[in-house]
Amino acid sequence: MAPTSFRPEYISFDCYGTLINWVLDPTTRRILDGRIPEERMKAFLRDFRNYRYDQVCGEYYAYEQVLQDAFDRTCRKWNLELTPDAGAQFGATVLGWGAHEDVPGPLKTMGENYKLVIISNADTRFLDVNVPRLGADFHAVYTAEQAGYYKPRYQAFEYMLDQLDATPEQFLHVSSHMRYDVMPADDLGFTNKVLLDRGFDPHSPAYNYTTVRSLEELNGYLGL
Repeated sequence: MAPTSFRPEYISFDCYGTLINWVLDPTTRRILDGRIPEERMKAFLRDFRNYRYDQVCGEYYAYEQVLQDAFDRTCRKWNLELTPDAGAQFGATVLGWGAHEDVPGPLKTMGENYKLVIISNADTRFLDVNVPRLGADFHAVYTAEQAGYYKPRYQAFEYMLDQLDATPEQFLHVSSHMRYDVMPADDLGFTNKVLLDRGFDPHSPAYNYTTVRSLEELNGYLGL
């Protein structure tokens, strides 16, 4: 991949899944405790993921409750008994997560050359714990709780722009999620977008993004 000549004022990142290793499936399996046959587990996890997306497309409310409500909806679809403390269990799991192995070194290098920003779909208390594990300095960290909206709502991105008094053209936005980040960012005029491909979503080339498979590759793209 040839290096880009674009030098952004800010490099903005999604956090969970992109920088922090998203490992919710083991907790989901533990909570289900054998109630779903292994051959059907992939379908259950897909439904749970889809309901999590749907839950954040409305008004903001606490992320732990988002996880609870999405899990409840999935269990109802599958005719399973509800687990009243599932959201709390998922929240405790998130607090234990750390960076993807490929993140800290390259991210530190990037932060020595650019202003790094996080725009995250979680409450502030989660970012306060997880972001220090990334091993880099951030110019700003914005949460759904602060913005009052989750991505893919445009208002989440607009909050970041307002706080920085910036325009979309000043950013390189990086995410591993098409639906939460790349698509709405494109709608809002973020012309420079990178999909850090971790296998979450199918590709949608019409949204005009560059694909990389590691932050080291992204640093090469930036000429670092």
